[in-house]
Amino acid sequence: MFSPRVALASLSGRSDAEWARNAEPFVGTAFLGGVAIDGATREAARDLVARDRSEFLPPDPLAFVDDQLAAVEDASLRAGVNVRSATVDPIRRAASICVAHDAILEINAHCRQAELVAAGTGHALLRDADRLARYVATAAETGATVSVKVRTEVEGVDLPATARQIDDAGADVIHVDAMDSEPVVGDVAEATDAFVIANNEVRDRESVHEYLSDGADAVSVGRPSDDPRVLRRVRDATRAWFERAPDG
Repeated sequence: MFSPRVALASLSGRSDAEWARNAEPFVGTAFLGGVAIDGATREAARDLVARDRSEFLPPDPLAFVDDQLAAVEDASLRAGVNVRSATVDPIRRAASICVAHDAILEINAHCRQAELVAAGTGHALLRDADRLARYVATAAETGATVSVKVRTEVEGVDLPATARQIDDAGADVIHVDAMDSEPVVGDVAEATDAFVIANNEVRDRESVHEYLSDGADAVSVGRPSDDPRVLRRVRDATRAWFERAPDG
């Protein structure tokens, strides 16, 4: 999927091509975004900006995705882009752009901000596994590599069961924000054949090895993604783990 098995998790309004380039020596992939790509999620993003959150709100979000992926196309890392949508058609269009750049399309079923949930994305999408599976199938039909960003501890969500359903729909990657439920990463890994990326408080050898020993295939770094000291520790710990692993 990518090497080293370290990803950068998207940070709204911060995760652009320049951000990815700065981390290039340390990671195998970087998820740009999140980018609101339909009317409802863009309106929600405007509401978030009004209360001082950072968001990407370019005039044409899909053109922005195309431009950003083009800016990292010759990088040594594999790019991805995290997108939010309350409707399925923009997912198809974003996935087609990702195919053109050999990038990963990541569907956001992760965000918990009330405005985004009310718009029908983030947690709202995670709570509606059938709709989420339709998004995945639609993206997969374009030939894109499809990731889904999810979160543990969402009321009413059986995450391993949801992981199975979106795996069956064509997801290649399940990117799990473990919150305070790290063992759920192992439950997801057992439930699916998808490539599992573990996220949340990945900082050092101990956190890396905890997630990998639970069954994750890779880890991702969120807020300290612009700190080369953290990224170096995580990269080195991940490489050391897989160098000693029986499967190499």
